[in-house]
Amino acid sequence: MIFAVVAAIGLSIWAGVWAERRYGEGAQRGVQKAVRVALWGLIPPIVIVITARLQFSSGVGIGIGYGYLVIATVGVLAWLIGSRVLRLPRASTGALIVVSILANTGYLGIPLILVLLGGGQVGYAIVWDSLISYPMAFVVAFAIGAAFGDHGASDMRERITSFFTKNPIPWAILIGFLLPDAAVPDWLFHAMKLLASSLLPLGFFMVGVQLSAEGEHGDFRFPPPLTKPVAAALGLRLAVAPLLVIALTTATVHVPGAYLLQAAMPSGINALIVAHVYELDLRLTSAAIAWTTAIFAVEIAILAPFL
Repeated sequence: MIFAVVAAIGLSIWAGVWAERRYGEGAQRGVQKAVRVALWGLIPPIVIVITARLQFSSGVGIGIGYGYLVIATVGVLAWLIGSRVLRLPRASTGALIVVSILANTGYLGIPLILVLLGGGQVGYAIVWDSLISYPMAFVVAFAIGAAFGDHGASDMRERITSFFTKNPIPWAILIGFLLPDAAVPDWLFHAMKLLASSLLPLGFFMVGVQLSAEGEHGDFRFPPPLTKPVAAALGLRLAVAPLLVIALTTATVHVPGAYLLQAAMPSGINALIVAHVYELDLRLTSAAIAWTTAIFAVEIAILAPFL
């Protein structure tokens, strides 16, 4: 299963590179249209159905609390590094925060944990994805985009308004919470999960288009240049987050290995949707996703003794 996921990632990036080389700005306009279709047509029904089926009482444990503490710490560090140390523009600081707090725990994390740790850990992986990554991707990241993006809002009131007007997901979450579990049949739930999985190729296709568009004279480079902001994202997502989990669990209570792996996942592709919608730094976003995904295999070998 994990080989299929890796193959899909590689093929999707290659397809994005090819499309940008072949169609140029047409491919970039196509990506923007695809983002709008996904955000307003595909993601809301997925969110409604999955939210209606969320179970908050099973398998949560202290590790979920650790997860939120770790992500909050990483997000604050990203803000401090971006705004105070690197002196990045507001949109770049927002992008750094988003790629640091969002991890690819669903499309990559769950199948990887199944392969490495076995079926007994998959439940913990799903709990992390549902109760941490899910609200991070569809609520917190969009709020950060609204707060930091160059999308035309001039004051805090306009930025708060843009969070609700440019983002249908909070309303979808509300509808999902209001629906009883029995209102969602199994076939619909599994169909929406399958539809959610289809966003993986779209996300990495977008990465390929963006990286190719940034190449000088069409000269595609993968991985992209390792700038200071990208290096900061790399360190926060792949080093600081899992190290914080190790430190917390060593000092207090041991948690399932699935939680550590989920904390260490590369940057999530939903960051690109947020970046497109709220005009965050697309170059930094796509480069961080590419770099963290490219070197993730090395991190797995380092973390193996702690699983």
